[in-house]
Amino acid sequence: MAEVVPFRGIVYNAAEVSGGEVVAPPYDIITPDMRAALYRKSPYNIVRIDSGEEYGGDHDGENKYVRAARFLEEWQSTGILVQPDRRSFYAYAMDYDAGEGRERLSGFFGLVKLEELGKGVYPHEETHAKPKVDRLKLMTACEANTSPIFSLYDSPAKKASGVLDKVMEGNPYIEAEDAGGVIHRLWVIEEEGEIDAIGNDLEGKDIIIADGHHRYETALEFRRLREESRCQGTCDYVLMFLANIADRGITILPTHRIIKYGQKNMLEMLSRHFSIETLPPDRDIIRAMRGKTQTLSLSLKGEEQRYLLRYTGAGVEDLDPSLQGLDVIILHELVLKRLLKVSDIVYEMDAARAEEQMREGDYDAVFFLNPTRVEDVERVALLSRRLPPKSTYFYPKVMTGFVINSFKNSL
Repeated sequence: MAEVVPFRGIVYNAAEVSGGEVVAPPYDIITPDMRAALYRKSPYNIVRIDSGEEYGGDHDGENKYVRAARFLEEWQSTGILVQPDRRSFYAYAMDYDAGEGRERLSGFFGLVKLEELGKGVYPHEETHAKPKVDRLKLMTACEANTSPIFSLYDSPAKKASGVLDKVMEGNPYIEAEDAGGVIHRLWVIEEEGEIDAIGNDLEGKDIIIADGHHRYETALEFRRLREESRCQGTCDYVLMFLANIADRGITILPTHRIIKYGQKNMLEMLSRHFSIETLPPDRDIIRAMRGKTQTLSLSLKGEEQRYLLRYTGAGVEDLDPSLQGLDVIILHELVLKRLLKVSDIVYEMDAARAEEQMREGDYDAVFFLNPTRVEDVERVALLSRRLPPKSTYFYPKVMTGFVINSFKNSL
């Protein structure tokens, strides 16, 4: 089971900077335009460390990773970043609206002892190699976790949640509003009784990675490389934001698939495994499938009507029973791989934008999905199975910059 401990986090000096000017979204959703806007916000925005600009003259001695390490050191030496003397947990709340009214996702930042995946810490999605190379270079240069992993645990007793609720009644240490209107707030938990209560609640609990698989696998590789030359500092721990599934503040949004398929017999192929209902052009395609299990919807280029596809229960019987009934598995394993043999996939969260990309680009169809349920993520993860990439989009995103974990002196 995972070990969760308090630490001496590096935080922004709230007396010197405004939270809204210095925090940033996770590196993997930052576009070039977003990066440029973050650079303009403040000379101390965390994007300069976590996902900095690349320049034409960069080389081994001067590049975005070297600059990241330099910024991290300089900002600490000038008091922009500070590190308290006491080990703490850090309560964190995100107040948001995903279309169903105001919600709060709350949890805390702590350090989690690195374990091989499947031994107390469980992934739920497949990963790609390229982002891990980037994260390893950054981790090596900075000797730190500059952005957290978003993870889940399940504690119906809610002892840690009770502590967090009490702490959050006070004024936050720092706060920020992101571009989507989400309010992010951070509190420092230093009182020993509260720290012990949180640690005791998580003792023996499994941890499921929600967002940040690349960062966790990179941390494992970093530790392996360091152990070969005797690990220094705390590189056998990793920074996580931990949220309790039992608190019910977790939202997962769907990511739709835009594909190329040159043949004209798609509906015929699909009819072997789905009952197909034609929807009129003015019908909301997302609402039409909302709340329905084992159901997809489809928009085809050049057609005004859309289609609701209800899976008839045949075609993936050879897969693990824990996966067979999941919408994203039905789409990826049955439809895209076995029936259509499609591998060129574009991912888009906004349904209207997905159709626009199809109409204006060299694409033939969009498949729309309902969101994967949190309970399905938990079940699949604990059975040591993995979903296809982009099966889940946890919302809101944990912002980078609220807390940094230095391997040199955090414990």
